[in-house]
Amino acid sequence: MSATEITSARGAVRVEHGAKRIRVYLGGQLIADTIRPLMVWEVPYYPTYYFPAADVRAELLHADGAVDHSPSRGDGETFTVRAGGREAPGAAVRLEQSPIAELRSTIKLHWQAMDAWFEEDEEVFTHARDPYTRVDILASSRHLRVELGGVTVAESTSPRLLFETGLPVRYYVPKTHVRMELMQRGETVTHCPYKGRAESWSVQAGEHFYDNVAWSYPSPLPESQKIAGLIAFYNEKVDLFVGGVLQERPRTKFS
Repeated sequence: MSATEITSARGAVRVEHGAKRIRVYLGGQLIADTIRPLMVWEVPYYPTYYFPAADVRAELLHADGAVDHSPSRGDGETFTVRAGGREAPGAAVRLEQSPIAELRSTIKLHWQAMDAWFEEDEEVFTHARDPYTRVDILASSRHLRVELGGVTVAESTSPRLLFETGLPVRYYVPKTHVRMELMQRGETVTHCPYKGRAESWSVQAGEHFYDNVAWSYPSPLPESQKIAGLIAFYNEKVDLFVGGVLQERPRTKFS
């Protein structure tokens, strides 16, 4: 069966066989290692990895007597994972009575409860990569202007446009085209499994302070090098003019 063939569907849940080797660590110890992962779309945006039970170190799992309930995936028994002096309560779930047959012999590990995840030999952050998500970065000569409260914060005729499946177009601007005297580097750091580690930026425009309205990738992943060091502003939070036309602010999870 191919890595992208749908094997089961129930409600909003989609299940597929994956082809990547997936490894998970806690406390410096290997918790799971498989070349037979299942990808389960519990949410629309990205999949969650489920492991064949035989590929998870059972001696590190300790039943904690709780139940993880899902209307679509059924009730699962939860386990605390203990390894390398670390303890992650409820971090493993086994759904032996799941209405989805493919899940009955698998174990789910909660992403954020673990220390590190690897797809093949590359560490992945935030969540699993979605095989149906594409990221394209294109040079453009469109005229771009970014305003906050009527103050122009950035203006460029050479932005980089980033097209990512399921998100609005993002406009990345060279710092030489940004009024950096208005910019303040934030403390928030986020990770994207497709682009890497992002730093946040805020803007002081006149008397108004706009928190966390922009971001940049100082050292993005190799496939996203075209946006290295550029700054992007949330379409959801600024007035964005493209070709002189004010763009409607999209409604997304970042709004």
